[in-house]
Amino acid sequence: MTTFRIGEAAELLGVSADTVRRWVDAGRLAAGRDAQGHRVIDGVDLAAFARAQAADLDDRSDASSARNRLRGIVVNVVKDTVMAQVDIQAGPFRIVSLMSREAVDELDLRVGSLAVAVIKSTTVVVERLSPPGGSRGRHAS
Repeated sequence: MTTFRIGEAAELLGVSADTVRRWVDAGRLAAGRDAQGHRVIDGVDLAAFARAQAADLDDRSDASSARNRLRGIVVNVVKDTVMAQVDIQAGPFRIVSLMSREAVDELDLRVGSLAVAVIKSTTVVVERLSPPGGSRGRHAS
């Protein structure tokens, strides 16, 4: 069974460790203790919590077939006469979109604008992380 320490769970959820501690203290997220007395969260419980959090934030998922929606802030816009590049910082993720200049102008996308990157792809590559020294997730026997 994979378990995560508070800090690891916070990193995966894109929040502070204090926020995760408050959720645990309030009973919103289940946690136990490891052999050293550190609070740990079961991977299955963390995944269910993350799914529930995403569902709460995704108020437009019923209006689109795309389920990958990353809310963030526009950090860069580069336009030429026909095309534009828009960079969005969504938590720790940088999303780069190439679109028409006309679309950028119509959406009034500027540095500092709030935006949602909606991603629909027929190809998604998934890699399994192998934690170096056990720093990303713990495996209990």
